[in-house]
Amino acid sequence: MDPFIIVALALGSLSAPTYGDKGTGKARSCSDIRNFYQGKGFSLDGVPQSEISGEHLRICPQGYTCCTSDMEDSLAMLGRREMEGLLKEAGRTLQTSLTRQYKAFDGYFLELLNRSAISLHETFTPTLGPVYSQNSHVFSDLYTDLRHYYRGSHVNLEEVLNDFWVKLLEKLFDQANKQYFIGEDYLECVSKQIETLRPFGDTPRVVKMMVTRTFVAARSFVQGLMVSGEVVRKVSQVQLSQECMRAIMRMTYCPHCRGMASARPCANYCSNVMKGCLANQADLNTEWRHLAETMMQVADGFNGPAGVDSVVLSLPNRISEAILTMMNNIETVNNKLFQACGSLREGGTSSTGATDVLKKGKVTVEDTVASSSNKVEKLVLDVTARLRDMQAYWVSLPSVLCSDRVATGTGSEEKCWNGMSRARYLPEVMGDGLASQINNPEVEIDITKPDITIRQQIMQLKIMTHRLKNALNGQDVDFQDTSDDVSGSGSGVCADDLCSRSARPATPSTDRPLHNLYPENKEVKGSASQNLPRITVYLLSLLVLLLRR
Repeated sequence: MDPFIIVALALGSLSAPTYGDKGTGKARSCSDIRNFYQGKGFSLDGVPQSEISGEHLRICPQGYTCCTSDMEDSLAMLGRREMEGLLKEAGRTLQTSLTRQYKAFDGYFLELLNRSAISLHETFTPTLGPVYSQNSHVFSDLYTDLRHYYRGSHVNLEEVLNDFWVKLLEKLFDQANKQYFIGEDYLECVSKQIETLRPFGDTPRVVKMMVTRTFVAARSFVQGLMVSGEVVRKVSQVQLSQECMRAIMRMTYCPHCRGMASARPCANYCSNVMKGCLANQADLNTEWRHLAETMMQVADGFNGPAGVDSVVLSLPNRISEAILTMMNNIETVNNKLFQACGSLREGGTSSTGATDVLKKGKVTVEDTVASSSNKVEKLVLDVTARLRDMQAYWVSLPSVLCSDRVATGTGSEEKCWNGMSRARYLPEVMGDGLASQINNPEVEIDITKPDITIRQQIMQLKIMTHRLKNALNGQDVDFQDTSDDVSGSGSGVCADDLCSRSARPATPSTDRPLHNLYPENKEVKGSASQNLPRITVYLLSLLVLLLRR
């Protein structure tokens, strides 16, 4: 036979449609994907009426198809947007839960502070009369400073408590010695004697220990809830990579291009795609668990006899005990102060009334802890349950996102979409995290280039966990506002707008045509040679032999 005739036959076999799925000589209609594509909001301009040869495809298998390159690009972008929307929605759900826990505890703690302050005021006003009313700002200032500390302001709690006892000593000394003329210089000397004098007995030490431990823990706890929510928000906004976009397209919309719209992904196939796409997010798991575990330990301390309600509501009674201790020993206190600071000259008013009021006995503030114990116990149970539930959040995302889309039921393993066709998916499922994706068959990942934004949030989790561990030991820390931690330059992180512009790793612009983003020399699954009929391969081999003659 003439070699040129053979060449013509071979070329004809390459260009003639084979319509392999149906085994007929008639091209399949593309009406289904045209309806589907239009339903997604895309124009039908350029969409084939019937199947065309698929050598132009860069993501889907290159068999006969109803998708053009433009359709493939559009559906790939759509798949990424939809997946990012699902991630944000999952993040918002968790954020809402954390915010609810924050508001519940924050509202309860502030309610305790208000109840304590109101109880002190309502009890001391009629009992101590002018002695209290003329000096009420000393007590109100204490509660104001405690609120500011709890809210995260730069307040030194130890200084706040020390200042309160110094001011209380000065005011009580002045009230008990109205017959003398007492100047500011003398009161300053009085305040300097508080450590050696110990006019209030052991109460200041006990109060400092209880208040410091409780307020450090409470403030760290609500900050932990806030930081957790902020981490979720930032990580949920991280864009998926171009490689992930290709994998999602192959899994989600390539079946439509191949005329298999009803084919759902194999379970293990979907797992590998999502584990690859969310590899950086999974690396949050270790520090996220540490934070949740430490917060649960802190929350456990809010119950019981040394819990938040017991400490906060007992403040008025502790202060009352301190006042009674000093006034019962006022003669001894006066003598020591006169020796240390000098004698006073008379010239004031009678102190009999004030002294009698102050000496008449302990003031008992009626606000029982029992009424609060059930509420704080329920709060602790609720927040602990939520923290325990969220521990596996970052590593469970792939299975959550795959749960509604994979093939299920009898025979599903044999008939599911495996990225190439309806058949069993053979590769093993990858582990969690970036390092485990080195051999992921579905998503190409450079494991040496972790996402910067996510690494910054991992550091935030470490910082917050460290603070909570300090709180467990009753140690105060230099506690910056949340905004300082998340966006301050000293912590090595940045604000949202800055991170979006400069901190994320450089990725190719999505404004360019999609085919420019994929290296030409990379092997594409489902290449043309895999889809050519065997007779064509045979003819090509024969053609080569003839041309070599």
